[in-house]
Amino acid sequence: MTASNSNDLKRPAIIINPAKPVEVDVKALAAKHCSENGWGEPIWLETTKDDPGVGQAKEALKQGADVVIAAGGDGTVRCVAEVLAGGDVPMGLLPFGTGNLLARNLGMDVTDFDGAMAGALAGTERKIDVVRARRKDPDKEQLFLVMAGVGYDATIMADTNEDLKDKVGWLAYVDAGIRNLPGKPVRATITVDGNEVVHRGIRSVMVGNCGKVQGGLEIFPDAKMDDGLLDVAVLAPHHGKFGWLSVIAGMIGKGRGKDTAVEYFQGKSVEITLEHNDDYQLDGDHDGEGRHVLMTMDPGALTIRM
Repeated sequence: MTASNSNDLKRPAIIINPAKPVEVDVKALAAKHCSENGWGEPIWLETTKDDPGVGQAKEALKQGADVVIAAGGDGTVRCVAEVLAGGDVPMGLLPFGTGNLLARNLGMDVTDFDGAMAGALAGTERKIDVVRARRKDPDKEQLFLVMAGVGYDATIMADTNEDLKDKVGWLAYVDAGIRNLPGKPVRATITVDGNEVVHRGIRSVMVGNCGKVQGGLEIFPDAKMDDGLLDVAVLAPHHGKFGWLSVIAGMIGKGRGKDTAVEYFQGKSVEITLEHNDDYQLDGDHDGEGRHVLMTMDPGALTIRM
């Protein structure tokens, strides 16, 4: 898939989100590591509000990039991965976002930009799973790497104060979470690998490829990004003032009790159908509302160099 000539120096493409403030001179950092590792001059591509990474990743491949480095948050990473998944060009990560959830789940030090840049050029490669999510309303397929969800968790993403997020980082999600604790359940039908597992009122369905979210909270303790399995968590707090305590207890107990406030499932596909539209998110980015999505595992589809 690469178009580089064997007589030429290899070239990285760096897809950067200019809206993310960083305390490092990214061009100087890239120049230093390209020189030290025998790489040519980087191809620089900036994301825009209208195109947060997909078009830039396609352009990077068109220009013959030997590695495509996503320099931004999980939204930028997801869009770049959408193009690279299924191909043989690896992706590198410069974690400049608020959550940097993929980087954290991969065990990267998200404050070590030198290490991240060096790893993207000369590190080891590993293949990870990706998840393809096909919606009916609107009809489109997207990809995610960390976690997607409908209901309460997506509402948090939709209602997070961006100014507060810039000031305190992931704690802004806590603020949104507390404000949205009250709410009505939506009746959902959930099938895993074609078998119906839930048909009742719920507040949230989360589908994960990785285990950890903001603040190091481990939603899916058994999740591995290369096991070929989706991890599903269904949250249905009991009615009343202290209903969410049952959810907390269920998550601490990893859903192993008889209480249905939290239920966990694993499989290669999950289909979620809601009685009415509710919020929807992929890798921490709110993506409108919907009432149906089919998520399927694509094992080992993306190569990460780090």
